[in-house]
Amino acid sequence: YLGLSDMQAERFIDSPFVAGDRLYRTGDLVRYRADGNLEFLGRNDFQVKLRGLRLEPGEIEARLIEHPAVREAVVLVRDERLVAYFTVREGFDAPRIETLRAHVLERLPEYMAPGAYVKLDALPLTPNDKVDRKALPAPGAEAVLSRRYEAPEGEVEIRLAQIWAEVLQLEQVGRNDHFFELGGHSLLAVSLVARMRQAGLHVDARTLFSQPTLAALAAQTSAQSTQVEVPQTTIPTLNRKRRL
Repeated sequence: YLGLSDMQAERFIDSPFVAGDRLYRTGDLVRYRADGNLEFLGRNDFQVKLRGLRLEPGEIEARLIEHPAVREAVVLVRDERLVAYFTVREGFDAPRIETLRAHVLERLPEYMAPGAYVKLDALPLTPNDKVDRKALPAPGAEAVLSRRYEAPEGEVEIRLAQIWAEVLQLEQVGRNDHFFELGGHSLLAVSLVARMRQAGLHVDARTLFSQPTLAALAAQTSAQSTQVEVPQTTIPTLNRKRRL
């Protein structure tokens, strides 16, 4: 790379296998198969930054492709959340969203798990036969893991549902919905707690992790916001004599 010393040093590295040799980092993700062949998994040169953390979408794509039903996978950041696009191998049924999410969480930390999963018949390609990431569709409501919708009840649940929808960038949130199943993670949990406090709903992040559904968190929040501890006080008895 003429005149680009930093990129030169990043791409051309000393070989850990043969002393004195140089290797070129292609950006391809591959793995050795049991038969000794290399299997191409994807690319790792689409590094992104999400909420202050640098992520390699290629690493997430590689983990998704390890699922037996997934043929291809592309992960990108859209509206401040990770979105996974995938196609299904012939002869397999499309895996459920909760199955894919659990599969990813077995291999990667929570903040690297996509918040939405979009099934496609085929990935859009450019004239050069590369994935056309700009042509990937926006995820719909069906791409997000959600439970049977039940409208929030009471003032606290309604206010909390509005905050969840804002933080998670969803159109609606039901009282049975699970924060982490909707794409939430530890970093978003901090943002959620901060927004709740701004709205006068006082709760800590530990409560969210132990009570992750909207109804359960609202019940705990209501209890915490209404509970007032009054310390016991002792008023001394004054033994005064009346003056005449």
